[in-house]
Amino acid sequence: MKLLKLVPDNTDIKFLRWRVPFYVISLLLMAASLTLVFTKGLNLGVDFVGGQMIRVTFVQTPAAPVAALREEVAKLGYGEPIIQQFGKPNEVSVRMKLPEGSDQDAGLADQMARKITAGIKSAHPDARIDGVDSVSGKVSGELFRTGMQALIFAMIAISIYIWIRFEWQFGVGALFALVHDVTLTLGLFALTQMEFDLNIVAAILTLIGYSLNDTIVVYDRIRENLKKFRRMPLPELLDLSVNETLSRTIVTSLSVLITLLALLLLGPNVIFGFTAAITLGIFVGTYSSIYMAAPILIWLKVTSSSFVPTETAVDRQERLARERS
Repeated sequence: MKLLKLVPDNTDIKFLRWRVPFYVISLLLMAASLTLVFTKGLNLGVDFVGGQMIRVTFVQTPAAPVAALREEVAKLGYGEPIIQQFGKPNEVSVRMKLPEGSDQDAGLADQMARKITAGIKSAHPDARIDGVDSVSGKVSGELFRTGMQALIFAMIAISIYIWIRFEWQFGVGALFALVHDVTLTLGLFALTQMEFDLNIVAAILTLIGYSLNDTIVVYDRIRENLKKFRRMPLPELLDLSVNETLSRTIVTSLSVLITLLALLLLGPNVIFGFTAAITLGIFVGTYSSIYMAAPILIWLKVTSSSFVPTETAVDRQERLARERS
């Protein structure tokens, strides 16, 4: 029985023909994403800003009474709450600053949580409390710093690894592709205002690994072809290399996407942001391997001689001696 092939053998798609328009589009998307992050900001979770978050579901109501809930919680004397939809229209998160002195007395935070949940249940009998999370301001600040440091150090370490394994141009190309992927993911969270917490940092680290894996596969084939086809123009060689790895890229991406789509549609809301980040990462990671990491090698002046060992004076003497003999 003949096996099903998602990608035909010997594909000859001219990917690099559109490298300039796609680069312009990608740079514009990156600029838009950074603008959203700095103007609209990220909806940082309790992990990063500190405070208390109470997740509530109104089981018999199609949409949560956000306005009434905000007024009711504010009357309890703990300040103005931040109430946002959390998943479905009848699910919300109520975020509050921790009461003064809670760093020394954890019981104050527990007392506040009990009073708020009791007030919500009293006013709304169909309210179901799905969870209560509490993080001090000092811990949340440390978590945010270490989370951002993890992202930055991961990308730098990856670039150094590729620089050593290939050439410096490949390291720059991989770093640019990773910055592209992370920037667009942050832009998605700034645009949608989905909660950005430690789970999302883990998701970004995961997509960095996936994008890097795909980029290395393409780079490895480019290096092999640079040694094999010494006189082939670089754009044609890059197209050949991408086409040769296209089947592997599509099969891998589709396999992961099937699982992610099942989680998006059927999975619990608590991991929705995590799943959404990785799902976007699959698309942008595959795209960046083809249209970010590969074309930049042309502008960085990679040539077939990049992987030809430099002949030292001793090597030259030995070669001349062999030729004379």
